[in-house]
Amino acid sequence: MIFAALMFVFGAWNVQQLAQLPSVTWLICAFFIAVAILVTHSRFSSDYLHPIYLSFKLLKQTLFCAAAFLLGICWASGFAYWRMSDALPHAWEQKNIAIEGVVASVPEATERGERFKFDVEKIFTKGAIVPKHISLNHYRSNPYSSYKGDREETTDLNQLHAGERWSLVVRLKRPHGTVNPHGFDFESWALAENIRATGSIKSKAGIKKIDDFVWRPSYIVEHLREQVQKRITKVLAGKPYSGVIQALVMGDDSQISVEDWQVFLRTGTSHLMSISGLHITMLAGLAFGFVSFFWRRSHYLVMKLPTRKAATIAGVVVALAYSLIAGFSVPSQRTFYMLLVFAVALWSGRQLVISQVLAMALFIVVLLDPWAVSSPGFWLSFGAVAMLAYALGGRVGQTHWFQAALKTQYAVTIGMLPLLLVMFGQASIISPIANAFAIPLISFVVTPLALLGSFLPIDTPLSLSYKALEIGMLALKWLNQLPMATWQQHEPAAWTLIPAMLGVLWLLLPRGFPMRWMGLLGFLPMLLLAPTRPALGDMKVTVLDVGQGLSVVVQTAKHNMVYDSGPKYNEQSDAGSRIVVPFLHGEGIKKVDGFVVSHNDIDHSGGMASVFALMPVTWLDSSLPEDADIPDTQRKMHCFAGQVWIWDDVQFEMLHPRAESYDDENIKDNDRSCVLKVTSQAGSVLLTGDIEKPDELELLNLETDKLKSDVIVVPHHGSKTSSTPDFIAAVAPRVSIFTNGYLNRFGHPKPVVFERYRATQSLLYRSDYNGAIEMDFVSKRNIQIVSWRNQYRRYWQDSFESLN
Repeated sequence: MIFAALMFVFGAWNVQQLAQLPSVTWLICAFFIAVAILVTHSRFSSDYLHPIYLSFKLLKQTLFCAAAFLLGICWASGFAYWRMSDALPHAWEQKNIAIEGVVASVPEATERGERFKFDVEKIFTKGAIVPKHISLNHYRSNPYSSYKGDREETTDLNQLHAGERWSLVVRLKRPHGTVNPHGFDFESWALAENIRATGSIKSKAGIKKIDDFVWRPSYIVEHLREQVQKRITKVLAGKPYSGVIQALVMGDDSQISVEDWQVFLRTGTSHLMSISGLHITMLAGLAFGFVSFFWRRSHYLVMKLPTRKAATIAGVVVALAYSLIAGFSVPSQRTFYMLLVFAVALWSGRQLVISQVLAMALFIVVLLDPWAVSSPGFWLSFGAVAMLAYALGGRVGQTHWFQAALKTQYAVTIGMLPLLLVMFGQASIISPIANAFAIPLISFVVTPLALLGSFLPIDTPLSLSYKALEIGMLALKWLNQLPMATWQQHEPAAWTLIPAMLGVLWLLLPRGFPMRWMGLLGFLPMLLLAPTRPALGDMKVTVLDVGQGLSVVVQTAKHNMVYDSGPKYNEQSDAGSRIVVPFLHGEGIKKVDGFVVSHNDIDHSGGMASVFALMPVTWLDSSLPEDADIPDTQRKMHCFAGQVWIWDDVQFEMLHPRAESYDDENIKDNDRSCVLKVTSQAGSVLLTGDIEKPDELELLNLETDKLKSDVIVVPHHGSKTSSTPDFIAAVAPRVSIFTNGYLNRFGHPKPVVFERYRATQSLLYRSDYNGAIEMDFVSKRNIQIVSWRNQYRRYWQDSFESLN
């Protein structure tokens, strides 16, 4: 049963790695083959000890696991076909559509308004097709007002609440995110969350409430969650860690600040700052003990139902209630299903081992949600329990509580290290120390008090909970300041997980087992096989997909340069922390030798602060003004034509702006963009920032002989204000790359500009269609180009027509 459950999960996981779903014919054949195997398996019994029968029994078990694998593929594929059939047609993207439906989640506060899930019930716009489940933004004002100059004030922003039915006019688009090496896959997450379109409410068109509340179980739960959120917000108004309390009570971590998340990640305590299995188990245990204590004192109740069964029901009900209030995330699902399996076993009098319980919970989670296997929390949650069961199970005799605690920390720290390195490229070195006090503090003090204060009309428990959390945060921040708090390295290849996990199992063998240290050898491939660096004279250029913005990373044999840092998305998030730095870490880059910020536009310099905060930077070369937000200790200079440096036989030459341009305060930021040409033995790339027609003319007059390049990152994202025919002819690029966001508000790239580059027979790439573009310039070979959307192709991604 255990192996069959694992094979079912493995089948579901394989589906999530496919570029295209299996055909319906293939799935039908696979289903009937699996059913035939199961029918044959149920009719055959081989309890004899003869070798022939034992071999046949082994074959029988192998076929049973193969059937489970096929069923996992069929189940996950069937779910995928069903969910993806509910989609927004491309023809209806960015068009006003009148709909009616229900607010299906607690509105989440954002910088410019609020965001929530919405269940569509009716569509009033003739001919429109809208998915049943969408995500909407309700903006405080027009999010693009700074560009358009119009201020579209909404009515009362907080008028929409969970469970209410509304009539709205919305503008939608299909789920589309950035696709980068070592990056987050928004489209996969949206599919798992059953968000089939995203968009915003058009307030000018009018919004109208239809019903105060729609009575459905899921909406009732969301309504209760919203009431809890309001209470926490009211009692802890203005408190910096109120978002952590909200995460502990209701599983919503959206209000935790970026700085606090960094502390939790570096100290290895992030698993505690949301709903963890430990919290649910603790509450269920308290309910079990409370009911058991009073139940057994009533002769009448005991005669009606045995104490253990009554207490078991109470524990399961409390676990379910807390899991629902917490949003029923993967860790809460895993814990609830495990407790449910244990409860059924206790009720029926059966004895189950932890491996059976874990396998059954694993099977149930994937059966109900095949996309759970794409969540890091799924593997970390089940992996931690599996490691504890393996390390601590089967021990003989009593163990002192302190020794047991040390064994638990050792097992979790060692056991989770390979997964953490493969998924995040980092692991906390100080996590055993941090967790030693954070686990009891959060689980037995902060969380119970926060829950009491959230559901009782008394403020004191919430205040006490917050005071305890403040003490814990002081300790965690002190640990975070230690110089070696985190082990950071390149993101290992997935296959290195196998020898590393075998090494973990060897290290966790009982004390006294000979040569346990040899388990460390399993980590060698993961630690030593770093990404290959370019050879002397060669380079690797990666144009990252940052949405509507620009960021390029250039790697030579021993040096690394970042050109621009992408946009700032909001106060909590920017491309520097979400895309650029994760890419650098994933590539094993520990230092940025040169950082060029072309100009002072938020789509080019928006992630700069995060790069400075998270990576050592040797020097900054930019056209930024003197009052720009740059660390005082940072070595910096202005970029200007004539700057030249050579790294590892690769030449970097600045072509624009002129040095005297800094004396003219009337020059626009775009016109002062740093234009950089990078030349290797295998080819060259021209990085142009947001230069416009006058700047191109200046370059044609002063630097014509230097413009010719193999690759150009198209100026100003393909705007009509740039890319004159003469400039394109002078550069004569073999490859042209447009960096723009999907359905961006500027309409970049402009069709007329796009056609100019197409007319030159240049190979064309768009970051919104192709994702990140990786180019290897290797001597005596053509430029090797990889489009990350093609390299990382998955069945849920849109297919775009060929650009060439």
